[in-house]
Amino acid sequence: APASAGLADRHGRRATDLRLSVIDKCNLRCTYCMPAAGLPWLPAAQLMSPAEIVRIVGVGVGELGVTELRLTGGEPLVRGDLEEILAAVRAAHPRLPVSMTTNAIGLASRAQALAAAGLDRINVSLDSLDAETFKALARRDRLGDVLAGAEAAAAAGLSPVKINAVLMAGVNDHEAADLLAWALRRGFALRFIEQMPLDADHGWRREEMVTAAQVRDRLSQRFRLDPHPGQRAGAPAELWEVRPPAGGPVLGTVGVIASVTEPFCAACTRTRITAEGRIRSCLFSHEETDLLSLLRAGASDAQLAELWRAAMWAKPAAHGMDHPGLDSPDYVQPERSMSAIGG
Repeated sequence: APASAGLADRHGRRATDLRLSVIDKCNLRCTYCMPAAGLPWLPAAQLMSPAEIVRIVGVGVGELGVTELRLTGGEPLVRGDLEEILAAVRAAHPRLPVSMTTNAIGLASRAQALAAAGLDRINVSLDSLDAETFKALARRDRLGDVLAGAEAAAAAGLSPVKINAVLMAGVNDHEAADLLAWALRRGFALRFIEQMPLDADHGWRREEMVTAAQVRDRLSQRFRLDPHPGQRAGAPAELWEVRPPAGGPVLGTVGVIASVTEPFCAACTRTRITAEGRIRSCLFSHEETDLLSLLRAGASDAQLAELWRAAMWAKPAAHGMDHPGLDSPDYVQPERSMSAIGG
């Protein structure tokens, strides 16, 4: 890998968006992510400490051209020292945009402290506004906590609050327009995400997923969607302006992330670090590079950067879900689930 090119790969892309998982544990058991009984959690000693997280972020920003940080999990709020992590990152990088993806359980009581510690923005996972449907999907009766967390995030200035929703055929796909109407009323930015083959049970089936085209069709039954005029660049979501059915003023926007049916690999700008400090060049990678062990062995920042650079240089051109992709027996789902990877 060229030493002067940051986190470049052989296909002309450069990763500037760091997705860093702070923990693999989660307090929900969403059907498209985890088995009902949960997963074996990493021992605490294997997780990155606050100081190690700050060091790795510093290498990314100072040596490799990282310009944005997203904290993920598991569920980041499960870490009691999350505010400490944020404060340390913010002290080291005062102008670095820092966001977080969360299920919002416990967020209502921590949103203000997280904002004070340096968090800029938040993404809340919410798949249903119906308590029973939420319980069926998440295997926990916590809808009220999630809604309260989203409102608290907005009140704390963690805006725009983005809502991530996954539609499941025959379960919550009829709620697409209701979710959008609710998000528009609350001033939240809704993003629909195609269900990806990253469930721990490996029960994903292409023919059972709700596609991006189907999402747009469901929304168009109640709203008019017009392509957003802004440049998408490397953003995963394709944005649409939302108007009343007969036209009129823009009510807001909605995004659709079509990782499976309309992949955007050619414009990917992401690099990932798992909760135990391993580099993943792609969400669907089968290979990981152990950065944390090298750090703990006393490596310099330059040595850490060299390893990270080499891991990203080997990034594949695409995730393998393009044609023939998942219709082909050659496609193999990653062994690790979303919660163990970091979103």
